[in-house]
Amino acid sequence: MAIEWQVWIERSRTIEGNQEIESGSRPILLSGHERSLTQVKFNREGDLLFSVAKDPVINAWFSHNGERLGTYEGHNGTVWTVDVDSTSTLLISGSADNQMRLWEVATGKCLFTWEFTTAAKRVAWSEDCTQVLVVTEQRMGYRGSLRVFRINRDPATWTQQDPEPTRTITFSGPKAVVAAFAPCDQYIITGHENGKVAAYYHDEKEPESGIDAELEEQSTDAHPGEMISDMQMSADRTYFVTSSRDKTSKLIDSKTLQVIKTYATETPLNSASIHPTKPFIIVGGGQDAMNVTTTSARQGRFETRFWHKVFEEECARLPGHFGPINTIAIHPAGIAYASGGEDGYVRVNWLDPGFFNSKLYGADLELALEDQ
Repeated sequence: MAIEWQVWIERSRTIEGNQEIESGSRPILLSGHERSLTQVKFNREGDLLFSVAKDPVINAWFSHNGERLGTYEGHNGTVWTVDVDSTSTLLISGSADNQMRLWEVATGKCLFTWEFTTAAKRVAWSEDCTQVLVVTEQRMGYRGSLRVFRINRDPATWTQQDPEPTRTITFSGPKAVVAAFAPCDQYIITGHENGKVAAYYHDEKEPESGIDAELEEQSTDAHPGEMISDMQMSADRTYFVTSSRDKTSKLIDSKTLQVIKTYATETPLNSASIHPTKPFIIVGGGQDAMNVTTTSARQGRFETRFWHKVFEEECARLPGHFGPINTIAIHPAGIAYASGGEDGYVRVNWLDPGFFNSKLYGADLELALEDQ
């Protein structure tokens, strides 16, 4: 039986399949970067949004109105990645200037700088925010690696951080491009340029360093032969979603690395995120940036796409960017999402009330009000 989806926007109508829709609420357009976006990130409460791009500036925004809170200046190249801790106290960033920096969120002060031999492509806090991982690039004869640092969280001695990692995983094969901590920080999960997803046991008290082949607990070829462009965890970190240049996004179990669901599109995907309260996966991408000057927005597939997490069906598309979407982040409460594009803009879309009232499993499977 075909399932019909009720669009949650003004001027709503019922659509089936993957028809394009128009947004009824006007998104907030944030212009604070000179070049294309590389990552956007909400804090735990969702009131702050951090954005980085292929320029040296990190921007902090108030998510409810798009007002810029401030900037974090100090990097000398493309800022590839950013992450904020659970208390919105400390910010970590990685850049093409071969540095990872620790910032105080409230003041914009740089507290400490770690130097590497190659660019820092992905940073992430642990679940308890006492550790940070960083993935460094494979370049100029240096192998790619993953390093874990213990963070001193005492405000009196913030500037006194350990410059040496507690563990280092060196990649002898295809390099890692994304990484994250699994639940309770027991494992570190990595996504690689050849489409592999791997898991490494992580013991904070007895961290083990070495070659990836010796330390790898298990792995799976989630996207055979194609680079994983993004990986984002669910709210409880028990599963995660990947996006790839092979035009698919996949939902994967954190413990077994089993592929649970697959979402196939017509264009390469650059980012994917899991909605925390509704059964949706939001993905974005589009035709390669080098070809966008000869392609219309409609043909380039530059929309944000909503896929049903369980039924693997595309529910809706929201256009807006004038080029590929490079990064997506969803508000922790699920009431909005932000996307950053090749056009240099960040768009914050607040979801209408109809979105939360939609019968996403079909009328027959929805709970009655008295049962909710």
